[in-house]
Amino acid sequence: MRTASIAAVLVLAGSLRAQEESSVGVPARIDDLVLPAPELEVVPVSAASPIVLRITAKNPHGTAFRYDLEYTGLDPGEYDLSKWLQPLAGASAVLSPIPVKIRSLLPAGQVLPHPPVPARAPVLGGYRAFLLVAGILWIVGLIAILRIGRKRALAAAESARPRTLAERLRPLVEQAIAGRLSWVERARLELSLVAYWRKRLGLDALEPRAALAQLREHADAGPLLRSLEDWLHAPVPAHEVDLAVLLAPYRDLPADALEMTEVRALASP
Repeated sequence: MRTASIAAVLVLAGSLRAQEESSVGVPARIDDLVLPAPELEVVPVSAASPIVLRITAKNPHGTAFRYDLEYTGLDPGEYDLSKWLQPLAGASAVLSPIPVKIRSLLPAGQVLPHPPVPARAPVLGGYRAFLLVAGILWIVGLIAILRIGRKRALAAAESARPRTLAERLRPLVEQAIAGRLSWVERARLELSLVAYWRKRLGLDALEPRAALAQLREHADAGPLLRSLEDWLHAPVPAHEVDLAVLLAPYRDLPADALEMTEVRALASP
């Protein structure tokens, strides 16, 4: 008699439960729900069921059971969760309603969500843009590597190439034009050039003055010798000097072509 009274109280308590509420697609919980025996399980549901129910915890509670339920509403409306519960092992039970209400987040009468607002896609982005940028960077890097390699090869070839007499004379001539070459240095350079051209043109047998007169008029030896004489007496040239033309006769000569004659020229009385 006492057991029957307890069961009746539990059934009455279940019928007086406040209605639970949730939104479509949002899981909700009902904890510590006491339901009379027998023990219950979830009814198998189909894909069209508006409610998905799970029993997350189940514990004995006297002659009844205490349940923790989790439910998710797929369609808006009011439902009774007891419709998705059944006794284990084929037993029968009469359950009090477990009312829940599933609200819709969409306005009344609207079935589908609002269409997305058209927006302009960003210009740069995505896999194709990444490949384009990577390809451009690869080409730029390849060009840079080739240019650097070419510059290094040219520098190596330039350093390996022997210097010419024109390259050796150029800084001396530039200093002479600028007035930074001393009188002794200019005289030494002039004597070295005279000694070189006398030997090259076979004028060693002539008197120095006669040989110097011929060298001044010579097409190759004359221009630089006459210029040195002018700079010796007038440090600032009266006209612009073309060094390329002035040093043209010495471009194909080795840098040490003047040194052998220079020593002899300076050593001669």
